[in-house]
Amino acid sequence: MARRKGPTKKGEVLVAIMKDRASWKIAREQGWYRIPVKSAPWNRPPQWIAFYQTKVFGKEAFVVRYFAKVAEIRTATRRELFPQEPSGLLSGKPYYQVMLEQIEELPEPVPCLRQRRIVFILTTMYQLRTAEEINDLYGESPLEEAMWEALKSLKIKAERQYAVQRGKQWCFLDFAVFCKQGKVNIETDGDTWHTTREQVAADKRRDNWLQTKGWRVLRFTTNEVHERMEEYCVPTIVQNINGLGGLDDKPGPLPPDPGDQLGLFDDDDTDA
Repeated sequence: MARRKGPTKKGEVLVAIMKDRASWKIAREQGWYRIPVKSAPWNRPPQWIAFYQTKVFGKEAFVVRYFAKVAEIRTATRRELFPQEPSGLLSGKPYYQVMLEQIEELPEPVPCLRQRRIVFILTTMYQLRTAEEINDLYGESPLEEAMWEALKSLKIKAERQYAVQRGKQWCFLDFAVFCKQGKVNIETDGDTWHTTREQVAADKRRDNWLQTKGWRVLRFTTNEVHERMEEYCVPTIVQNINGLGGLDDKPGPLPPDPGDQLGLFDDDDTDA
């Protein structure tokens, strides 16, 4: 069933990572959540925050189930947040302390069907309440939305904004499709950004690196997405998927690539 289009206020909801039970206890009992200042993903502060629970939550893992209205966002050092901790190198680390109103539960949790790791997602309250799965929460551009609707209509299961580690940096793939004999990266290239000489060169270097890691990279322009979706984009995608043995539809976690995504949920304090 196709999703109805709703009002768009991208960024009014921040989906954040709840990576341990200690942080969840603080959110429930003390009413706040912390985000390193250097990691804050917003241009403007969110009105709401929702929580993606990681594998430590057992049966409640890999879903967005709880959310809360943001009452206030303060800045504080780690020493101020955790005065009982011994002083150390991280004591002066700056955080945003997101003060929460009452934590609520969604009528239907938003599952991550492939049990993947994520980073922050900026979404809307409409999307949070109507999403059938985690990938419905994204919506970086009209091009990506058009491609996502086309993939869903074909029942092609893709992962949006899939993170692949490249040295000390991260590549975020518009769409990652996992096949029985390989994997496909689908990119939608907006004319404003991807046609400059510098960006074309950067895209080529990125594509070459991904291909050495076993990815097939497909890039589609604005015109191709808007004007030639059915006659060109879709057949090209389907041909590549079929050439790699068809979709890998097995449920459960995706097998990690060597060096892929290993740093998003480190146990140290770099990410939370």
